[in-house]
Amino acid sequence: MKSTVLGRSIISSTIILLGSCVLDAQSNAPGVMRDITPKQFVYDMKVGWNLGNTFDSTTGGETGWGNPKTTQAMIDALKEMGFKTIRIPVTWQSQLGPAPDYTIKKEFLDRVEEVVNYVLKDGMYAIVNTHHDGWVRLNEAGEAAGTNEAAKVWSQIATRFKDYSDYLILETFNEPKGAQNQYSGGNPEQRAVLNAYNLASVNAIRATGGNNAKRFIMCPTHAATPSDAAIKDLIIPNNDPHVIVSIHTYYPGGLSFGNQNSWGTDADKAAMRRELDREARDVAEKGSGVGVIGEWGSVRRVDLASRVAHAEYYEEQALSRGMPTIWWDNGGGDFGILNRRATPPTWTWPTIAQALVKGASNATPLGAYTVPPAGNTPVPRGDTQYPNSGPTGGTR
Repeated sequence: MKSTVLGRSIISSTIILLGSCVLDAQSNAPGVMRDITPKQFVYDMKVGWNLGNTFDSTTGGETGWGNPKTTQAMIDALKEMGFKTIRIPVTWQSQLGPAPDYTIKKEFLDRVEEVVNYVLKDGMYAIVNTHHDGWVRLNEAGEAAGTNEAAKVWSQIATRFKDYSDYLILETFNEPKGAQNQYSGGNPEQRAVLNAYNLASVNAIRATGGNNAKRFIMCPTHAATPSDAAIKDLIIPNNDPHVIVSIHTYYPGGLSFGNQNSWGTDADKAAMRRELDREARDVAEKGSGVGVIGEWGSVRRVDLASRVAHAEYYEEQALSRGMPTIWWDNGGGDFGILNRRATPPTWTWPTIAQALVKGASNATPLGAYTVPPAGNTPVPRGDTQYPNSGPTGGTR
């Protein structure tokens, strides 16, 4: 996290490609770009984990927010548990030289690449983004300067990774918003300016050539909110078939940022299914119709049995709709489930990790779930304004 569309009626929407997908075990070899559809691609991402509050620190570099230096052993522990995707949030702003070039410090980019290689070595997907960067100014006055800086930075990142296989995913931004804690989806001007930022970033990535010509890129909605308005107004850059919608769904918000301490009734599950159906319908109408839930989770104060049940069911239901999820782990006692400080790394909440992997394994096979049409039943909206708890406790 520092970090989390369309009020329409449609008869029906199928968001997962019919048929099954069997992927070559060696398809993550260096430089390999598979002949794979977007729906097959996101379904293969399965269940993920965020390396949060690490490279996304705005001060002090990788360990600036109190987490230890990332090791291969940490990534190995995730692989052994059954995770398939690792999101690596990165804040580049403090690592840049002055205008007009905004040159990224070589040692920092080298280190990010080293951690990406940890992930790819284990045959998992790696996502690299820009996280808390100050060039995201979602107003018309700041658009020209901001898009220019974003393009300069993305050109450098993409050049470094242009020969990597499609197991590397680039994500333009994290939760770009017009005002601090504005998670409600923003206003039309802010959403329009965000479209310009996404376009400039995708164009910069594609222009570097190599495998970046067809690499999958994630583009977020305003603040990555899954609200109808935010997804409706998201424009897929160039209608690019290799762009994935990026949303964050801390659902229900009470398990993450409110006072809800239990979950798991039949009514809870029904409400979750309705909300995920709504999100899936909206995402299905954007570009290639696929999305990734880049952040979500529950916190320590919630009853453990409820956290386990929520984790398993959410992962199962989201992936069944073709939306893989990536748990937000900030390394702390709230969202953190992996103890990165232990040698070797251990699981603070092993039953939650196991539930996530089990949920992915229980998901409906690719193409077997059809999202029902929108009905008249009120659905919880994905636009709750989540409080920002600061860099020492749950920073997204």
